[in-house]
Amino acid sequence: MTVQTYQASCHCGAIRYEVDLDLDAGTSRCNCSMCTKLRKWGALVKPDAFRLLKGEIEEMGHYQFGTFSGSYRFCKTCGVHAFGDGELEVLGGKYYSVNVACLDVDHAVFAAAPVKFMDGANNNWFETPAITSHM
Repeated sequence: MTVQTYQASCHCGAIRYEVDLDLDAGTSRCNCSMCTKLRKWGALVKPDAFRLLKGEIEEMGHYQFGTFSGSYRFCKTCGVHAFGDGELEVLGGKYYSVNVACLDVDHAVFAAAPVKFMDGANNNWFETPAITSHM
């Protein structure tokens, strides 16, 4: 396990954060309606591993759906979905879901990060969907 601190931001820089993350532990892509439309690529961390450096949560755009247990946070200026947050017992309580694509890293780092596919479209979150090529 190699936890590193990464810097991340939305496109215009109005939202900036840093996160302590082990990319080798895996990232995820989901086929639920929201993640499919966003092409979201996430990684979960506990609240103590996430530090908002710029932007106020109250001023960010935010969207919830389904069980309303999580929030998608996005920049009102450039529209980038920078991270999400919520609380689910199955995930160990409170969490942040960082948008891996917002990390300020070399593309080779992205290419090496393992990806787990989740079948959110069928509420079968811990199983791989039959088709993943579109994700």
